[in-house]
Formats: sequence, C-alpha cells, structure tokens
Amino acid sequence: MSENGITMVDENGMRLDGRTAEEHRPIKIEAGVLKNADGSAYLEIGKNKVLAAVYGPRECHPRHMQNPTRAIIQCKYNMQAYSVGDRKRPGTDRRSTEISKIISEALENVVLTELYPRASIDVYIEILQANAGTRCAGLTAASVALADAGIPMRDIIPAIASGKADGHVLLDLNKEEDNFGEADVPMAIVPGTDEIVLLQMDGHMTREEFDRAIEMGVAACHEVSDIQKDALRRRYSAEGCE
Repeated sequence: MSENGITMVDENGMRLDGRTAEEHRPIKIEAGVLKNADGSAYLEIGKNKVLAAVYGPRECHPRHMQNPTRAIIQCKYNMQAYSVGDRKRPGTDRRSTEISKIISEALENVVLTELYPRASIDVYIEILQANAGTRCAGLTAASVALADAGIPMRDIIPAIASGKADGHVLLDLNKEEDNFGEADVPMAIVPGTDEIVLLQMDGHMTREEFDRAIEMGVAACHEVSDIQKDALRRRYSAEGCE
C-alpha cells in the first residue's frame, strides 16, 4: 500500500488498471498524420496522446548554430496547458527544456547527421494528453516521424519507462503509480544492438530491482519497436494503394 493509502498491486499481482507487472498499456501509432510536415506521427499509450512533426533537413538558422560536418537535431517538447488535470502554465519551462535536450541527444545516436552538413532537422513534440511516461511517448513518436520524413537512420528508437510502486517493480507506470510510487526509470534503446540511448532514474531502488526494471524495459522496447514498424508499413501500404 502506498503512502496515500491506495493499494497499487493487489494480492494477485494485478494493478489498478488490470495489468500485470510486466504488461504495458495499449499502444496505438499512426504515421503521416500531418500533410504540411515532412514527417509526422500520432501516438497513444494508455491515456497519453502525443503528436510529433519533423521538418527538414533544412538550412540551420541562426547560422552561428550550423555545424560544418553534420546536421543538428533541434527538438522542442511541449505539454499543452490542457494536457493535465491541473492546467499547466503555457510556455517553455525547465522540465520541457531538459526533456527536449535528452530526446535530441537520443535521436542523434541513430540519425545519419553527417549526410547533411550545416543543416537542421527540427522535431516538434506536442503532448495533447498526459498520463505519465510522456518523454518516452514523445521520443517513440518522434522516431516514427523521422522515419516518415525519409531521413536516413540506422534504427528507429522505441522508449518506455519502468519503475517501482507498492514495493513491486512495474513496467510502464500510469499516473497513479508514477505519482505515489517509489521510482521511475524511463529508457530508450537501439533495437538492433540493445544500446541504451536514454536512461534516467527518479527515486530509489535496490540494485536487483534496478536490474529487473532494465530487463523489463528492454523487452518492452522491442515490443514497441514492432508497433512502430507496423505503423510505417501501414503508411507505405496506404500510399501504394493510392
């Protein structure tokens, strides 16, 4: 039982939303949802709703930010004011800036930026509805949007969080588990190599619990990767039928 008196995991190992410890929330991904973007994706995971758009590669502005050897990836993560129950103050805050930076750094691990010197690849992530795990949802959607834009990548990045609530290691925490749990571990991998390109931790876990959380996260990322690829296949199949 958590500090607020809510039982997160019952005696049968079932969570508040009916999932087991190793089960992620339902995931829906659709590619190519915005006509005016070079690439785009819409993602739902549980109650999270995320829209990602990619523009570029295009000339980098301001010019002092240009890199003569490669493109830069500029990501802007934004939570809409209405995305949470208590309305968020509009505009950029420290959390959004930090998440934008870590998503950019994760994507730089797979995008072949050396093909586009002095260019910018601009990624916009809008959180339309939030229910824990939005940075992972945003990165997952952004990866699909980049692929939809036809930007060369060595792989597509899936991301998901694991954590701890009620003393149990759980996959893909929902809002209640995230708010009242003991730890949250968002992560992202390159599926072809299992290279970890994003890993953070907020809270406290034992080494054994942390290792279990990573194990669950990597396995789930491979499942998310399959869903990403299916979304892109549907997109290309639909284009072929037109």
